[in-house]
Amino acid sequence: MKKVALIFTGGTIAMKVDKDLHGAIPSLSPNEIVQTLSGIDEFQNLIVHEFSSKPSPSITPIDMRNLANVVNDYLEQDEIVGTIVVHGTDVLEETAFYLNCVSTSNKPIVITGSMKNASELGYDGLTNLVSSIKVCMSPDSLGKGTLVVMNDTINSSVEVTKTHTMSLDTFRSMEFGPLGIIDHNEVIYYRDVTRNKKYQLTNKINNAVYLLKAYAGMNGEFIDYLIEHEARGLVIEALGRGNLPPTMLDALERAINVGIYIVIVSRCPAGRVLDTYAYEGGGKDLTNKGCILGGSLNGQKARILLSLAIANDFDFNDITKLYKV
Repeated sequence: MKKVALIFTGGTIAMKVDKDLHGAIPSLSPNEIVQTLSGIDEFQNLIVHEFSSKPSPSITPIDMRNLANVVNDYLEQDEIVGTIVVHGTDVLEETAFYLNCVSTSNKPIVITGSMKNASELGYDGLTNLVSSIKVCMSPDSLGKGTLVVMNDTINSSVEVTKTHTMSLDTFRSMEFGPLGIIDHNEVIYYRDVTRNKKYQLTNKINNAVYLLKAYAGMNGEFIDYLIEHEARGLVIEALGRGNLPPTMLDALERAINVGIYIVIVSRCPAGRVLDTYAYEGGGKDLTNKGCILGGSLNGQKARILLSLAIANDFDFNDITKLYKV
């Protein structure tokens, strides 16, 4: 019988409200969650693996690297049709994107979680888990990279982001829409993900990569701080199409001159950056100085990709090509 590996990292799905602390804390074991599905024939083929029991903000890039090793080990087994990673939602999209970057398997990797804890009415954890199992077992999920399944909706890890602090449909692909849905136990895909190439990078990461968000009148103090602390890479969520205040440029050039890779994305929730403007601080000015355009990736995903690229010993031209999706 073909099997699905369920890898639990923690998150709201495994939490209940503690009456003394007046807040949700980790409470449920993976087996307690999965036992709820007992008696349903199609869910008798699950392998449960407890990777960690961490709330999402505690997940680090090192955790992602180690998790990727576990996921890839399962995917190499003939009896495994795919893996599901159960994860907290705060950094879920970063872990999903990381796995998409380093996985070489054609089998589906599905990431899911819960917006409500098990003490709340409308607890969505089990529904999301059931939907993820169905997506993982669907032959149509082959070759689509890492998928995020929440609220009966399927999104690509490259496109999806968390858009709302509490809504059940918080995970959305704002520019392109979902890949598909789960409707009445049927997995339905609306479109393919040909634009979302699989990066297939070696699973190692350089943590000396940082993320800054630009704002009106911003200067270069933060960049100078990162130079002093020997940063290797920096992603900047720039203004609009990919532009920066001119007061940042001296520090930006100092960073480039000492070998720090600078990737420019937009702080806008949708749309790609392009070197359209040639004024001081405009996108064309930035690329002329040696900045790399990050396409339509958001800041957190662009940082993951740059961390991987630097650890893989990519040079400037390699990194530039990497962001051209």
